[in-house]
Amino acid sequence: MAKPIHMMIRVLEEARSVAFYRAALGLDIAERLDFPDFTLVYMKSPDDDFELELTINKGRTEPYEIGTGYGHFAVSVADLEAERARIVAAGLAPKDIKDMAHDGRPLARFCFIEDPDGYKIEVLERSGRFA
Repeated sequence: MAKPIHMMIRVLEEARSVAFYRAALGLDIAERLDFPDFTLVYMKSPDDDFELELTINKGRTEPYEIGTGYGHFAVSVADLEAERARIVAAGLAPKDIKDMAHDGRPLARFCFIEDPDGYKIEVLERSGRFA
């Protein structure tokens, strides 16, 4: 059985992205690997083994095009309102909280935030399907 271990995104500025993911999601650097042409920074939560791999291609100055295939990646939190308030207090700009229902039943409570490179992150409250 396959076990998800990481997701990779290409980012333009290492320090800016690391600072964002620390402030927005509480991720810390698990490992940083420097190569001649690129750097890999693995970030993770102390509560989980899944990692976000930031790839920084040296010499790149143009922002990456996210394209039409990427949608978002999601994280879950115990208290969405408190987490959103913490993100705002960190000087970041999450979108408003939304509630989604399916067949008349609550499905999800969430908000989105974008990282400095424009990647969308869904912050979901732990409940129902996402508990």
